[in-house]
Amino acid sequence: LAYPLTQVVSDIDDTLKSSGGVQVAGVTLGGVDVQYDRGDFYPGVFQFMWELSSYSVTINQRYAEFRAEKAGKKKNGSLDTRMSPPKVAVLTARAEEFKAALEIKDESKLAVAFRKTGESSKINPTKDWGVGPVLYGSVSEWIIQYKKGLRKFNNFERLLEQDPTGQIMQYIYVGDTGELDQEAGETMLREYPEVVQAVFLHVVSSDPPSSFPPSGLFIPPPKLVNGRPVVFFRTYVGAAAKATQLGLMEPDGLMRVVEEAEKNLQAKGVPEGNNKWVDLERDVDEAYRTLGEMY
Repeated sequence: LAYPLTQVVSDIDDTLKSSGGVQVAGVTLGGVDVQYDRGDFYPGVFQFMWELSSYSVTINQRYAEFRAEKAGKKKNGSLDTRMSPPKVAVLTARAEEFKAALEIKDESKLAVAFRKTGESSKINPTKDWGVGPVLYGSVSEWIIQYKKGLRKFNNFERLLEQDPTGQIMQYIYVGDTGELDQEAGETMLREYPEVVQAVFLHVVSSDPPSSFPPSGLFIPPPKLVNGRPVVFFRTYVGAAAKATQLGLMEPDGLMRVVEEAEKNLQAKGVPEGNNKWVDLERDVDEAYRTLGEMY
């Protein structure tokens, strides 16, 4: 490898799919988001994670082709095609004691959606990408909320054991603002800035979108922790625009996230003017501004 591969590390509830803000006896079942119905996947989320994961494979392929061409060998566009992007690791607050009911099985909608994204990709298509290791929380953190961030960080340290040198794998953490993912992500950056490239946090709210100002839900500005970025976003198009600005995704990848997110909303039959479209269109504008500044 000329460059380390990128493994995306993700939360589930309010990051990959909406919790719906459901509570039992005052305890949230996974998160706070009420904009989307419980179980709805966020538009463009799988494409976003695919583009982050596959970009490191693409740059390794391009480097191998450059070296081969420089050495006078015939350029071979199939170099390194056996290299698959690392599977997405999952850090979740879901209790391991309830694993029998909450386990992510190969036939689950979540696992199938990941797998289909890799199989149908226009670049580096593979049947080997999808959900990788899943590291759970416990009943203790489910009840005592403030422990969730620490548990996710401790699970991340377990994940690091797959590559103690940090020479093969680097990481991008994607979480949300509802369940102490920011605490977990910033701790990762403070303790392991040499292998954690960035933290992306999906901004969610327990307030109904009808209560938001015309400018939409407030999105905190990005910040640096140990020289590494913490990025806040409302839609995965916005996240992809920021990733492209940071050099973590190629411009073509950004466009694929835009296309997929728009297609996802259309498939759900969300009417024009709905707050979901308003949020998405605002970030599509940022995506086009990003592309305009690059060309």
